[in-house]
Amino acid sequence: MIDRYVLPLQKRILQPVASQVAKHGVHADAISLSGFAIGLSAVPLLAFGLYREALLAILLNRLFDGLDGAVARAAGPTDRGAFIDIAFDFFFYAAVPIGFAIVDPAVNALPAAILVSSFMGTGSSFLAFAVIAEKRGLTAADYPQKGIYYLGGLAEGAETIAAFVAMCLWPDHFPLIAFFYALMCLITTVTRWHQGWVAFAQKNIDANVRT
Repeated sequence: MIDRYVLPLQKRILQPVASQVAKHGVHADAISLSGFAIGLSAVPLLAFGLYREALLAILLNRLFDGLDGAVARAAGPTDRGAFIDIAFDFFFYAAVPIGFAIVDPAVNALPAAILVSSFMGTGSSFLAFAVIAEKRGLTAADYPQKGIYYLGGLAEGAETIAAFVAMCLWPDHFPLIAFFYALMCLITTVTRWHQGWVAFAQKNIDANVRT
């Protein structure tokens, strides 16, 4: 919902740093791998109830996620970079609720499972749309820097991180936050289904049509 506003600001902030990093020969893929490892460390930290440390790992993951894209733009983007960026993001998003489920399974397991299931809806609809959009030559005017068609919605990357931050700051309210965000994800999934149903109804459409 707000990624279209956050991403340009992120780009302006990180691009000068990324240019210096690229000049020193640091590859964007290495940043992606490092950020992914840091992000996954949040899961055992959450499992042991170390919420502040887990929050730091989550925020560092997002910093690296923004930096790898900025470095890729400075050095030249690659298809492999675009692939691992989105693949790592979706796995990271689904992994974080598992940490909350482990630390208190009696209270958190069900909301965590529902939240992960809702991520399946947003992720699958996002990727399915991107595949067909690529086939038809569609581009997302709001996200020109992305390596694949970026279909927005009520629950996007910024909202997901905001939910994770809230969970780490108020872990006792994890079930409520998880159920609420799962509902947002469900609404996003249904709207994306509708967008795909309408956009791909005809055999041929204008490549500049925005959905």
